[in-house]
Amino acid sequence: MEYLIIDGYNIINAWPELAGIAKESLENARWKLLEMIANYQGYKKNKVIIVFDGHLVKGNLEKKEVYGEVEVIYTKEHETADNYIERLVHEIGRNKQVRVATSDFLEQTIILSKGATRVSANELRDEVKLTQKNMKKQYLQPTIKNHTIGSRLEGDTLKALEKLRRQKF
Repeated sequence: MEYLIIDGYNIINAWPELAGIAKESLENARWKLLEMIANYQGYKKNKVIIVFDGHLVKGNLEKKEVYGEVEVIYTKEHETADNYIERLVHEIGRNKQVRVATSDFLEQTIILSKGATRVSANELRDEVKLTQKNMKKQYLQPTIKNHTIGSRLEGDTLKALEKLRRQKF
């Protein structure tokens, strides 16, 4: 199973649609990112962890939540998302396939040295958009085609209706 670790605020600031929301409400931008990534994760079936900085929040304790199947981490006071991600990659990167989504060049260099691969914010955005397109194609198109009366009736009922249709009154 592939792990995808996402630097949450780095992605929010890099994606125009999320950066615009963040100008009004950082919390709404986080929720939008979680929604998009939860859909992506549900389709890809990989293990996704999103890490948000809590290092500037006085008295903040590390907090873990789950949104759908996505694990969400808020770091404790004085711990950056980068520090948390580096530690996590060090712990699981030896035995698991790990990708880290960030456009922070220094962070990319560090995680590469620990055995993970990197995906830039723009590359992740492209993956998410492609996944959304594939999900629509796979799950919405067939349902539209199958919404006919004939597709919902049993064989005998369909034959009886066809017989009635052909009768002359």
